[in-house]
Parts: sequence; C-alpha cells; structure tokens
Amino acid sequence: MHSTPKRANGSDGISRRRLLAGTGSIFGAAVLSAQATPALARPMTAADIPDGAQVPVLVIGTGYGGAVAALRLAKAGINVHMVEMGQDWATAPAGPDGKIHPKVTSPDYRSFWMRTRTKAPISNFLGFPIDKDVPKFAGILDAEDFAGISVYQGRGVGGGSLVNGGMAVTPKRQNFASVLPSVNAEEMYATYYPRANSGLGVGLINPDWFERTSYYQYSRVGRKHAQRSGFAWTFVPDVYDWAYMEAEDNGSVPKSALGQEILYGNNYGKRTVAKTYLAEAKATGKVTISALHEVTSVSPVTGGGYAVSVRQLSTDGSTVANKTVKAGKVFFAAGSVGTSKLLVKLKATGVLPLLNSEVGKGWGENGNVMVGRANHLWDPTGDVQSTIPCSGIDNWDAGGAFAEVAPLPTGIETFASFYLSITKNPRRAEFTYNAGTGKVDLSWDRAWKQDSINMAKTIFDKINSKEGTIYRTDLFGSNKVWGDHLTYHPLGGAVLNKATDNYGRLHGYPGLYVIDGALIPGNTSVNPFVTITALAERNIEKIIATDM
Repeated sequence: MHSTPKRANGSDGISRRRLLAGTGSIFGAAVLSAQATPALARPMTAADIPDGAQVPVLVIGTGYGGAVAALRLAKAGINVHMVEMGQDWATAPAGPDGKIHPKVTSPDYRSFWMRTRTKAPISNFLGFPIDKDVPKFAGILDAEDFAGISVYQGRGVGGGSLVNGGMAVTPKRQNFASVLPSVNAEEMYATYYPRANSGLGVGLINPDWFERTSYYQYSRVGRKHAQRSGFAWTFVPDVYDWAYMEAEDNGSVPKSALGQEILYGNNYGKRTVAKTYLAEAKATGKVTISALHEVTSVSPVTGGGYAVSVRQLSTDGSTVANKTVKAGKVFFAAGSVGTSKLLVKLKATGVLPLLNSEVGKGWGENGNVMVGRANHLWDPTGDVQSTIPCSGIDNWDAGGAFAEVAPLPTGIETFASFYLSITKNPRRAEFTYNAGTGKVDLSWDRAWKQDSINMAKTIFDKINSKEGTIYRTDLFGSNKVWGDHLTYHPLGGAVLNKATDNYGRLHGYPGLYVIDGALIPGNTSVNPFVTITALAERNIEKIIATDM
C-alpha cells in the first residue's frame, strides 16, 4: 500500500478538497481570493545616503559577505555605508496578521519581490496549482527567472539569511579542495570556519527534545527510512535559537519556526545576519545602511575612487530618486547573481572595460534538486512540523548527493517525506550581457539538472525500494517527480583567483572587491552560507591588513 490514503483517522477517505481546505493558502491559494493591501511607500529617512555623498567604503548588499566586511572594517576604525536593494524588515510595518512576516502557508504582498503572482517553490498540491495574484511589492523573497532556472534570493537587510532554512554546514575537510582549490584549507578550518560559526550563532538541536517533540516527527521518519536503507543520517547545525524553539513548543513564547514561518521571513527565533553580524557592525557607530537603494553603476573617478550610481526605490518598485555618491573603495556583496549581473553589464558597456574575461563565468546552482516521497499510512510525518530542518542523509562519497530532510508544513498530515538535495552537478553556466534587451542572461540549461536527479536517485530509489513506497508526482506540476526548476544556492560568476585575485580583488581596478557567493565556483557540497561567511572573514582580514 502506498500513501494515497484510503482511510485515516477513522474516515472513509481524505478527499483532495478536504486536504486543500486544511492547508491555509500555500496549498489552497487557488481557491482563496482575499487580497491584502500593501503598506504605503516608505519615505526617505535620515539614514538614506544623500546625493553627492562621499564615503570611504561602500558595500553593495547586506547578506553574509557584506555583513562580514562591514563589521571587520568598522572594527578597524573605517566608516562604511551599505546599500541594500530590499527593505529593512526590522522597521517595516506589520501586515494584516499583525506581524512583519507571514506564514509559509499564507503568502501575500510581503512574500515576493516585485511580482504580481506568487511563485512558490512547490507549485502544485494534489493536482491543484497553488500560486495566486498579489499586489506588486518589495517583498522578501525574489524568484528571479532565467532561461532554464529560477533563482530564489532574499531581499532585505540581511540578504539570503532572511529566507533560508538556516542550515549552517561546514564542508567535510576532504571535500574542501574541490570547493575552493586556491585557498589554504588549514587556515580555513583552524581559523575562519570557527570564526564564521561563532559570528553566525550556529548551534545544534537538543537531541532529547528532538526525540520527543511532535514537530520533528517528519525528521525521525526520514532517519528511519535512511538508516534502513544503509545511509548515514546526521544532525545538521543551524542558526536558529534552539532554546527559543523549545519554548515555542511549550507555549511560553510566540511560535515562529513552529508557527509555519521560514520562506517569507521569520519573526522571532532565527539568527539572521541582521541580528548577528549587522547588529554588531551598527553598534560600532561606523556603519550605516540605506535600504531600498539599488546600485546601477560603478565607474572610476579621475584622481582615485569610484562614482556609484544609486536608484532609490519605493516599495512598489518605482523610482524615488537617482543619486551619485563617491566611494574610496567598493565591495560587491549583492549575492552571486546580483554581483555577477552588475559586473558583466559594466564590463560589456565599457564602464569597467579592464575587468577580465573570467567575469560572469563559473556559475552553478549547488546541485539543488527537490523531491517528495509518498509514505505508507503507518508512517505519518506529522500534521505539525518545524520549518527549520535539522537533519540530512549523506551519500556524497558514494552517490554524489547530500539530502536535507525538509519540512512540508501544511498544517495537515500528508504522509509525505520531502527533501532538498545538494549534488555534485559539474555543470557551469555563464552570465552574458544582451545588448538588445539591456539585461544580463544566464546560459543555464534545464536538461543539466538530470545529473543532479541521477545523483539524488542514488538515495531515494533505494529508499523507495526498501520501503515499498513511491515518489510524489503532484508537487511540481502534473505528473512531475523532480523539482529541477530552481536553486536556493546560487554560486559563482566572479570566481576567486580567476575574475579576482586570491582575496577577492577585481583585476584591473584597485579598490574594487568581490566578497560574496560569486567567488565560489558553483558548488560547496553542502548548504553554502557558512563557507561564504568564512571566506569573507579570510579575505577581509587580508584586505584590511594590506589595502586599508
């Protein structure tokens, strides 16, 4: 018997309509029509950088790499201004639910960046499409579409740390040479990985609580199935405040991870870089941040430094003001996609013609592929699930795949196990400037995901065979097993020791640096943000010592 339920909880069956009715809106959005009205456009604030300003250092982006750079520069006594395209969610007005961030089951105008229709990573449930129309707004999650792939990115002060699952994984030492071949591994594992884990607030779930809480039943089922098929199962570190999560479970604090919050932000328990590195940086008094500001150009100035063109945005995407500021040094930290697109355009249009031919190359999606399995009725995964994953299945050495045992937090029992896999996909794409459209294209081919699927199948084919179960075919479209249309982990496009020197200095332009995931050539073998953070710690230490 497979998981399509005939009987459960004493009923004669669970109909698709009944299941949809219990799922909130992410799995029932097609039948819900209520629309929330976006907050009014944010006015200018005293923190916004003025036209004509001059700053010693400007950092483009406030994610992991940018946050590290800002903190270390500030502690070295250097004033830093950061420019962030998204909102400062810490000061954003509450939504109709009274909170800053909505549940994953209730996407609304706060959820997506400048879209008029949601684009949930899981597009269907039980044969029904789940996306819905929303007002265009500066929401927290960007689903940026390229040929063959959608790239999910965080928008706001804190970057990707606002929207990911917080899985803080240091790659195995033996895999590091394939991740960053030009970097001294001994230094990374002795100094910079520990520094990054400390700064990020990384910790492990309490194993005793894990065993008894109903919110991790799905993970315990994942463990049982993995181990019965001979796979290594492991706890995975995370940046969530685990003590807070236990308090969520006993009802003494507002629910966050246990209240279906993650994909569109987390209101309470998650340690984003806005709460760690950036909070510490701002506390120095030397770091200021302009939110809803987008850098459109960086050009050399006669006599030294760079003119930076900035567009200030309203929350509906319209332009509030165009500004030009001068910076002595500029750090590109807009994420793999943002940094790569900007550099490729500036090179192709002659603004930064001395950038070398490696700019735009070496982009990969960390081998991401998603899949769901349909379990038997005697293997329920829980009608309540923590949105923070805490475990994974390791078949990296034998099959080229590591699978995160991921939640499917619908609020009802689905009898489904869900996974996000990271694989050894060797494919790499390139960003190129399209003069006809004035935009930057990416050469990713959807067919390349077959490599990732084959690697993930080394885990899940075996589990299905052992358990007598099947793949779910209703999550990514009609009769479609694999979520091969996206990545959460964009990497590369300005690869270390190729587009830059071995510390992120861009060739041809003293004072221009890359310090984010664009430096990493396509794959980290695990969730990438700890490696991005550790590499930034390494690089900024060198840059401060030699360039400042």
